[in-house]
Amino acid sequence: MSTTQPPYQLELALPVPERGEAPRRTAREAEVIRAMPGPESPAVSERLLEEICAPDNMEAAVRARNKGAAGVDGITVKQLPAVLAACWPEIEGQLLQGRYQPQPVRRVEIPKPAGGTRNLGIPTCVA
Repeated sequence: MSTTQPPYQLELALPVPERGEAPRRTAREAEVIRAMPGPESPAVSERLLEEICAPDNMEAAVRARNKGAAGVDGITVKQLPAVLAACWPEIEGQLLQGRYQPQPVRRVEIPKPAGGTRNLGIPTCVA
């Protein structure tokens, strides 16, 4: 029984050209990548949750409807505007303070046309 582990990266025995576009590294070199401080993109906002909770964004989310099966909370997308009108200040406060805990996702098996099923996760509308 061997106690040595196989190598994690294998070297292929390919012909090595005399000179490519980039200088060839030796096997012992390693590329060091450091994360830059700050956002990765100018589009990233430091106030992301505030932008998510903005009234115009929430109105757009409520308008974007699908067939809307209810999750484990039993609330359908048709009922959502009335529920949000009553509960939104509390939910928004929980989101902005980092205390929001979403409920479990309801799992439903959907039959495939060719036989078998696929799992579908239905999230809750509100907590």
